[in-house]
Amino acid sequence: MEKIDKLNRQILNIISKNARIPFKDVAEECGVSRAAIHQRVQRMIDMNVIVGSGYHINPKILGFNTCTYIGIKLEKGSMYKDVVPEFEKIPEVVECHFTTGPYTMLIKLYAHDNEHLMELLNSKIQEIPGVTATETLISLRQSVKREIPIYTPEE
Repeated sequence: MEKIDKLNRQILNIISKNARIPFKDVAEECGVSRAAIHQRVQRMIDMNVIVGSGYHINPKILGFNTCTYIGIKLEKGSMYKDVVPEFEKIPEVVECHFTTGPYTMLIKLYAHDNEHLMELLNSKIQEIPGVTATETLISLRQSVKREIPIYTPEE
């Protein structure tokens, strides 16, 4: 794998804060040509340093007022591979992680309200074969959301 040099890190820092920033502005801030920025960004996409792109949607504007993290306990950890496809069928589930600690899995979902959350828990999540217990944590407010820090490991 190619090394991510100082210029690449500088580019990543800029575009991770605003993915829609024009390359000419990134080039100006970095002191290089727009073509150099374009080539480096494309190379980082090819190397899977940059994965995906898109817009962040505000769930509350769409009526999803309850952000919830749910710890899931499975009968056996090996059932993870069978349970994940079931979570993929639930559109409100936006993240799913196989974890260590007290839960086999941790999911993040958005519900319209507590009634909707209760329906998701009782009628969908707890009905999945292998799910033996759930613990629900409701997020009251998201205080920090950002990408990983971009710096040289020596820093």
